[in-house]
Amino acid sequence: MLKRIAFVALIGLFVTTHAFANVTDEVKKTVDEVVRIVSDKDMKKSKNTRRKALKQVIGDIFDYTEIAKRSLGKYWKQRTPDERKQFVNLFAVLLERTYANKIESYHNEKIIYLGEKVEGDYAEVKSKVISASHDEFTLDYRLINENGKWMVYDVVIEGISLVSNYRGQFNRIISEHGYGELIKKLQNKSEDVKAR
Repeated sequence: MLKRIAFVALIGLFVTTHAFANVTDEVKKTVDEVVRIVSDKDMKKSKNTRRKALKQVIGDIFDYTEIAKRSLGKYWKQRTPDERKQFVNLFAVLLERTYANKIESYHNEKIIYLGEKVEGDYAEVKSKVISASHDEFTLDYRLINENGKWMVYDVVIEGISLVSNYRGQFNRIISEHGYGELIKKLQNKSEDVKAR
């Protein structure tokens, strides 16, 4: 009986360790590649080339549809398939622009992975970023398992959820001015990005 309990505990430890490696390694692999791109001297010569490379890497792990759906909240169900597709595309451009600017300001910050929690098809990878001046902030990734691949559906910076933040903004615009106004604002931001 003791041998059986020890065996089950060992299997449980292996599964937990294996899951930890999978989810954290996925996030770390992406973050390492992002750092490589923004640190690359040749990439710094061409903003367009760098942005394209960043978009590719981030798009491989960020589930823009899930982020958009959660950010739109209760209004997602009211949208037609075409409206949802349009919203996801516009929202992805907004996220890419906003976070590309922040990512490109990287200056040798140190990233420490603090651990993770996995519950079924959901996981959270906790990390902290330490600047050269020793300032630090928490940066946590929330992921969902989609057909065996872990995809980010939310990022939490210093306890503030990206999804919750956008949901609050979007709900306010829709409740005060309607869904059409939100789309107009996203289209304007999208045009601003293309003009740069």
